[in-house]
Amino acid sequence: MIIGVRFWILGAWPVLPFGILEVGLVLVMLRVNSRQARGSMNEPPIDFETPAPQANGVDPTDDHDPSVGAARSPEADSPWPDPLAAEAFHGLAGEIVGAIAPETEADPPALLVQFLAAFGNVIGNGPHFIADGARHGCKLFLGIVGATSKGRKGTAWARARQAFELAAREWARDRVMSGLSSGEGLIWQIRDPIYKKEKNRKTGEYEDVLVDEGISDKRVLVVEPELASTMAVMARQGNTLSSVVRDAWDRSELRALTKNSPARSSGAHVSIVGHVTRDELRRNLDRTELGNGFANRFLWVSAKRARVLPFGGASVDLHDLSFRLRDAIALASKAGEITFALDARPIWESVYADLSEGRPGILGAVTARAEAQVVRLASIYALLDSSAEIRPAHLRAALAVWGYSFASARWVWGDSLGDPAAGALLAMLRANPDGLSSTEIRDGFGHHKADEVARAKRVLLSAGLARMEPRPTKGRSEERWFAMRHATKAPEATEGWRP
Repeated sequence: MIIGVRFWILGAWPVLPFGILEVGLVLVMLRVNSRQARGSMNEPPIDFETPAPQANGVDPTDDHDPSVGAARSPEADSPWPDPLAAEAFHGLAGEIVGAIAPETEADPPALLVQFLAAFGNVIGNGPHFIADGARHGCKLFLGIVGATSKGRKGTAWARARQAFELAAREWARDRVMSGLSSGEGLIWQIRDPIYKKEKNRKTGEYEDVLVDEGISDKRVLVVEPELASTMAVMARQGNTLSSVVRDAWDRSELRALTKNSPARSSGAHVSIVGHVTRDELRRNLDRTELGNGFANRFLWVSAKRARVLPFGGASVDLHDLSFRLRDAIALASKAGEITFALDARPIWESVYADLSEGRPGILGAVTARAEAQVVRLASIYALLDSSAEIRPAHLRAALAVWGYSFASARWVWGDSLGDPAAGALLAMLRANPDGLSSTEIRDGFGHHKADEVARAKRVLLSAGLARMEPRPTKGRSEERWFAMRHATKAPEATEGWRP
């Protein structure tokens, strides 16, 4: 068999040398293919609630590369999120994801949220929810985060897009773009007509002259397969992308405050889907973007390979579902303000205080817009059901997605506090399960000032990441400090918001 493969390669590429390295590569390829073929037999049916089965103690769908994040901070050592709750797969979105999921290696949560983002964009800027005077369109910003580059993030988008290629062909062809590099570039894709003052040679007066007709369709879904590259661009001095992206989430009127950029956009309806690995995200999303609100405008969703399909999945007939999707798009596009149904209001009241409560550290910073994200998700679920009211099932579905996103953010950033002294103290406490006295902590810090150590203690206490127990001694009582695994004030991934 190896000889046959060798002659085939030589016949195809006669100019390439074929030596020991190539033989080894072929052997590895044959071995991997053989192993994958064996693993594809007797595959269980899709189950959104249950993780993929394990073989010999190893999860065959786990694409984790142990080299990724090998030097992780002890603050960021958090488990993979629990499976996305079944409530999230409500209605038409759940039916379409359920039809696609068995025939793809893509993770159902990644399929679902990218479908929701696409629907929220294709219906345009008309449907909206008013929260405390702020207008929330159905636009979502997503960060699909894999443990490695093998998380099938792009596969999930390609599969989710199929339904829209049938139901909204022109939008899928013309209004889905990539290549975020500057704020001006984003605005240019949805620019208003541009006029320029020119002097009329006959009258001598200045008149507005149309120099660019602009773009009439203000919808744009930006899909970035390499979100890390976009983050690197944002870090360049003078780049306006971060501020324009933040404005695009907040409002519909966009302009770049640069001298040589006359373009602006009114009625802009921008959605973003970015794909990135956890290691890239930690490395490229700097402290500024974590603190200025860029990160918390995104729903961070972890994704991994759901199953192993060496020969790919079968094609899925989505025509019947696409007809229903087309009807939902047509009705939703005409909707105006979305409100809570009466029977959904008690549920919202029961979770609102917790959703809107601030939390410390990086995790708190990247999840700070919880209530706004939930109402946008719930609005999309309602419109998929051709309803202008958010009903209990829509709200529960949105809460389930938010819970998974919160757990995903914790998986990415753990309980990282964004405070070096607090992080160092937490590491010390976790390395000493029997606790440390205040004297031992002071000696461990060494060069740090006493006020830095005191501040680190306060940060850990307020975050629920440490506790202090007074211990009696012959003289004054002694403080002994212990680490706690996760912030006690942060709710669990999904159950914390499930009424």
